[in-house]
Amino acid sequence: MVNMDHWQGYKRPPSEQEYSDEVGTGTSIEPSEEELADFLQACNRLWQLDLNRLEPGKDYQIDCGEGKKVFQKEDMAEGSLFCYVDEDIFRTKPTFARFCSLLDNYNPNAGCKEVVTSEEKQEQAAFIEEISRTAPIKYLHKYLSRKGIVSENYQDFKRMLTSLWFDLYGRGGTSGSSSAFEHVFVGEIKQHCEQEVSGFHNWLQFYLEEAKGCVDYHGYILPRRRGETPDSETQLLTVQFEWNGVLKSVSSTLVGVSPEFEIALYTLCFFVGGEDNYVQLGPYSVNIKCYRFGNKIGSVFPIAEC
Repeated sequence: MVNMDHWQGYKRPPSEQEYSDEVGTGTSIEPSEEELADFLQACNRLWQLDLNRLEPGKDYQIDCGEGKKVFQKEDMAEGSLFCYVDEDIFRTKPTFARFCSLLDNYNPNAGCKEVVTSEEKQEQAAFIEEISRTAPIKYLHKYLSRKGIVSENYQDFKRMLTSLWFDLYGRGGTSGSSSAFEHVFVGEIKQHCEQEVSGFHNWLQFYLEEAKGCVDYHGYILPRRRGETPDSETQLLTVQFEWNGVLKSVSSTLVGVSPEFEIALYTLCFFVGGEDNYVQLGPYSVNIKCYRFGNKIGSVFPIAEC
């Protein structure tokens, strides 16, 4: 299991914490005129700037198991999706560790009012501070400020990011029961006629919950096109699983990407894109689906276009 001993330190005031160095100046984080004119190109640039993205087969190993149709409910995977994840990443990549430390701050039952402690708020601010030192977030700021969408002041921008992802809002009739971060990355269990998993689109959450025995991987969803069967190298997966005994019949996940990449990509789509954002992320054709909830992110997640 992941060694979480040092994560308690993330709850201290952000000013008392140590952060990684700013991304090197050798990495160009200026948006080009072409990218400013076409935000789909900017999304692919974010993929190129994800310097912390993990390498399949080296940093982690997955076993996709058997394929299935969405309507098939039986478990087609004998084992876990993740065979292993190199635990060193949680020491050498602080954005990963800080992200993971936030995941247990939430009650997964939709409609339950969240209680956010001052320590958890400090943890949120420290996470935003850590990712703000990386290339994807610096690029996001330059892009949105050049467009006049956000302030050129980086401190203002970081406050906006914290508010956008962590401010609580009502979902399912209960005020203060949800946030963009909780829904997209942690997941929620809806209590309707029958329970269902809502959100839960992050691979790190999947890995940690699977390691705890809370996630049961059922197999991948068969692509519509022949010859597109995923393997252990695939970094965009459409899967079916149960979480705490509740089914998520279909969910696409970007595997191995960094937390800062997902925050940057989804924030960019929220401010500049529409509900459907058909983008190319390296070798993957993806629709980034973005639902707005007033001026908040209701949900945002990838859908494999195959």
